[in-house]
Amino acid sequence: MQRPTLRGRPRQAAALLAAVLTVTAFCAADAVAGSYPFGPRTRAVNDLGNQYVPFHAHLWDLLHGRADGGLLVNWQSGYGSSFLPDLGTYLSSPFALLVALFPRDEIDLAVYAVTVLKTACAGAAMAWLLLRLRPGRWWAAGLLGAAYALCGWSVADASYNPMWLDGLVALPLLCLVGEWVLAGRRRLLGVVVVALAWIANFYTAYMATLGAALVLLLRIWLLGLPRRRALTTAGRAAATVVLGVGLSAPLVTVIYLGTKHAYPGRVTHFAPVGAEDLLARLLPTTYGFGSPALFVGTTALLLALALPFHRAAPRRVRAGWPLLVAAVTLSMQWTPTHLAWHAFATPNGSPYRQAFVLCALLVIAAWHSLSYGVPDRRALGAAAALLALVAAVASGSGLVRSYAWPVLLAGAVCALGGLLLLARTETGSAAAEAGSAPDPAPDAISGPRTTPDPISGPRATSDPGGRSESGSGTAPSRPMAPGRRAPARPRTLLAALAVVLLIGAQLGEATATSAVATRLRLNHLDDYAPWGARQQRQADLIAEADGWPRYRTDPGREQTVGNDPMVVGGQGAQYYSSLTADVLSRTLTALGDGWTSRGRNLQSLDNAVTDAVFSVGARVHSPPDQHQRWNPRDRSPATVTREDVPPLVTVRPAAEAARGLRGVAGFGPSPYRNQELLLGARVYTVPALTVRTAAGEPPRPGHDDRPGLVIDARRTADAGRRPTITAQCPAGSEVYLWAPHYSGTARLTAAPTAGSPGAPYGPTGRFTADAAKIAAMQRLGAVPDSGRLRIELTPSRAGTVPDRAVGCLDTARLRTAVQRLKATGATEVTVSDGTVRAKLPAGSTGTAVLAAPRIAGWRCAAGDAAAEPARQYYGLIAVPLDGSATSVTCTFHPPGLRLGAAAGGVSLLALAVLGAVAAVRRRRTAGRRALPTTTTPRERTTAAL
Repeated sequence: MQRPTLRGRPRQAAALLAAVLTVTAFCAADAVAGSYPFGPRTRAVNDLGNQYVPFHAHLWDLLHGRADGGLLVNWQSGYGSSFLPDLGTYLSSPFALLVALFPRDEIDLAVYAVTVLKTACAGAAMAWLLLRLRPGRWWAAGLLGAAYALCGWSVADASYNPMWLDGLVALPLLCLVGEWVLAGRRRLLGVVVVALAWIANFYTAYMATLGAALVLLLRIWLLGLPRRRALTTAGRAAATVVLGVGLSAPLVTVIYLGTKHAYPGRVTHFAPVGAEDLLARLLPTTYGFGSPALFVGTTALLLALALPFHRAAPRRVRAGWPLLVAAVTLSMQWTPTHLAWHAFATPNGSPYRQAFVLCALLVIAAWHSLSYGVPDRRALGAAAALLALVAAVASGSGLVRSYAWPVLLAGAVCALGGLLLLARTETGSAAAEAGSAPDPAPDAISGPRTTPDPISGPRATSDPGGRSESGSGTAPSRPMAPGRRAPARPRTLLAALAVVLLIGAQLGEATATSAVATRLRLNHLDDYAPWGARQQRQADLIAEADGWPRYRTDPGREQTVGNDPMVVGGQGAQYYSSLTADVLSRTLTALGDGWTSRGRNLQSLDNAVTDAVFSVGARVHSPPDQHQRWNPRDRSPATVTREDVPPLVTVRPAAEAARGLRGVAGFGPSPYRNQELLLGARVYTVPALTVRTAAGEPPRPGHDDRPGLVIDARRTADAGRRPTITAQCPAGSEVYLWAPHYSGTARLTAAPTAGSPGAPYGPTGRFTADAAKIAAMQRLGAVPDSGRLRIELTPSRAGTVPDRAVGCLDTARLRTAVQRLKATGATEVTVSDGTVRAKLPAGSTGTAVLAAPRIAGWRCAAGDAAAEPARQYYGLIAVPLDGSATSVTCTFHPPGLRLGAAAGGVSLLALAVLGAVAAVRRRRTAGRRALPTTTTPRERTTAAL
């Protein structure tokens, strides 16, 4: 009689169960929290809305042939940014390709589906690994696999950083590679798995590799391998990792060098959390942004805590796994090892991004505890006491809220009840086996008591060479009188009830923990609306106005997310990435642009001069995003304005190029003069200012890090009086205010008269600045006929107004400068991914300037000359002209691509050689084994004759 499918394929059944439980709890939690796509609350918080959804939208466009750019250059963001490092950082996971199957306007749903699928695959991979490490019940492996997939790190941190989930998948797979190395099998597949893990997300793959290495070293010690064989095994594992990382080098090297050219951002210092917060995160429904999310469920935690007291497990197992868990826990709290976990750089944001490794170790320890039989009452009692101690210490943490206690109590009761019931079924089963049945069939739920494993044997596990795990263990002693048989049906019912209790506890706790994290994230992280009518309207306007590469179309100053061009289309300055180029950030800052995330989230700069410099011929003007509560209520429709601008490639006289060749260093302190340097014409009047506080007094000077005059947000007795800026400018010129460290609003107002404070006119400039943000330059309107302008400020917090903060633009001069650049600029420009070709008027001399940041990797040539590294013109790409060339060609290759390709080629060659040597050895071995079979009949025949 054929065995049932679930018992015949336990690993597949366990993986399927883990995936089903994971998806069920994940989606149920979002439904409970009322989060997208099951409720009205957005889940696009922080970088999920600002980066991951926009990058996946850009990937969708790439896969459908609708993106401006390719794998090398993203022409939609940052006026032309290197895309391959971003691809490797955010989009290189094989799961990311699935977004192409969804409609473009359902990109949020596509990212959600990818997130759920990654989490489910992590649970399936862990369930598979557990049964590879030790034989046991398939449903228990599935349960613990789901516990790993739904660990606190996954639901609290990685669920809105979906690229990290590739590390969650990679860790059990890399541990499987370690098992293959121990068994001397699947060497080629092991290298491929390592390569895929590092390609999918090298950052978390690095942590997963460290974790898998620790697991492998412990396994070697537990198996008691001879020193020579242990060293050989470790060497094979190291070679597997080196070859796998080598295969991923074309992408990893590009990312690494991309970080070297990125804007530095914030430098942080690690500060470990206290013991109360650390232990609190082991409990369900606790949440804290800066603490390690270690929740794995009460069942898994109890089993892990019971392992040191489990007499049926060998001594080395009882000591090894708990000691590894403790060592990794301590390594998370010590600065040198913290840095080692994070590639020797303290991350911005959560400082415990390696917490998933500790969660995996807790789950593996729990599995070892259960695989040697359910811990007896003494061991479970000790585990319950330790859990009570953990809860007592954690009660002093502010991360434990009132609702955590009933969830913990219910989970603990269900877990202990389920384990005790399961232990009783084991007792009955053991007694039945000791009775009259010589070889009873294993119970479908309780699972086989002993199943051989290629490395771990039943009970005393064996490695491929036959050595067993060191140490001694005592089998559970729950004897029943010989000849007595416990009824099979009650045992099955008890086992089924135990399974229901254990799975119910895990699902309930994981659902509650995930739902709490989803709700609390919205309280302290910025959030963004999913695709809706606003984005659709912007996308339609941009598609209608688009003229790339003749000119750029900017999605507008009023942004929805930090990467609007990738979401709704167009080609603008806006760009947010961990790899935002240093030269781009410094160039736009010198021109008066604003940013957040300490310089890595660049905003659109709505300015007529910079639009001319960067060939922005169409610009969308939208009302403020109504999803953000702090924005003013404005339901006006989005519109498009068009301007006559120069082409992407212009020619500047040699006399102007000398200072520009210094790059960003050639800029001065005034953004108005810096804009004029790039334009090549004087178009601004920068007047002297008179600044007064709300009390009518001169403001006090600011600090050196924020120069200017301090504008306080203090309320005065007369609510109608506000700080003011007055100046004299040519009538009719456009007024701009540059106040990067000012927060609040600014408006032009008429001069006050007796009984009238002066009516405001023109658009309202809104400024936002803090420790991680600076405000962009804003247009406020036209100078009145009198030439006397008055700006009224409404500060929301204390800030500063710098010297020469006001610039008055002469639009007639600007039009003249634009016409000159058009007359001498390129007659035709073509752009294809990383190549730009421009035809120039005959006899052009000076410097050809491509309106794109001079990021590392650009090489240019004038005419038929050999390509050489591009020069800079105030941060833009420049090519010297001597009058003989009628064309310019610039090509882009990201730094590290050639080096990475060479390393990948060497690794591939080494892998091929090793594969060939292994094939020859197998053939020779097969030939030696076949030799006696072919010669024996001849010998017999000869003897007979």
